[in-house]
Parts: sequence; C-alpha cells; structure tokens
Amino acid sequence: MDERSLRKLSADWPGVTAEIKWDDDLIFMVAGKMFCGLCVKGADKGKLAFKVEEERFLEFTDRPGIVPAPYMARSHWISMDDASVLPRAELQALVRRAYELVRGKLPKKLQRELADG
Repeated sequence: MDERSLRKLSADWPGVTAEIKWDDDLIFMVAGKMFCGLCVKGADKGKLAFKVEEERFLEFTDRPGIVPAPYMARSHWISMDDASVLPRAELQALVRRAYELVRGKLPKKLQRELADG
C-alpha cells in the first residue's frame, strides 16, 4: 500500500489528517492521534505500521513479514516492510480498524462531533 492508496482509502473518514513527521514518515491521525504510518523516504521507504487490537497483536506478529512496530509495540502497533504480506482487502480493513480503535478512545464529545461533521 503506497501513499496514494492510503490517502484515497482514508479520504472520507471523519477527522483524518496526514502529515510528515520525523522527516521520513507520513503519519495518519484522527483528531491529532496517530493510527497509521508509512515511511515515504529513506532506508525504510515502504514500511507500513498501524494499531491493532490488543487481543490480536500476537496473532499478527506470529505471521511471516509482520513484526511489532519499533517504539509503538507497547501500544499494540504492528509493522511490515512490505504491505503485500497481507491481501489488499484485509490490509484496508485493518487500517480502517486502526482508525476506529484510535477514534474510539477520543473523548465522547469529540467522537460525536466527528460523527456529525
């Protein structure tokens, strides 16, 4: 999954923004909270990371090509050097779920504003 695909996938999700952080990473956020990151340049270009449910974290990291995301594993993020280790539909659903997980932790008032917006 490349930058264009991620932008297109998340374009209609309420509250989503994307910006470059740490020089190389395009970070997707909802209300300023990160849910997905894609390295867009440098040695790790193409590496994708996103949040997963705590109870599924070990399930994913047991799969070939998927590892705990550096610095973010304690928050149940996974990382892959090549997004093709997952079928496209599954990957899209997981990125959407990452968005939902982070959005679900926002204050209820903000969640309502995003739903109404």
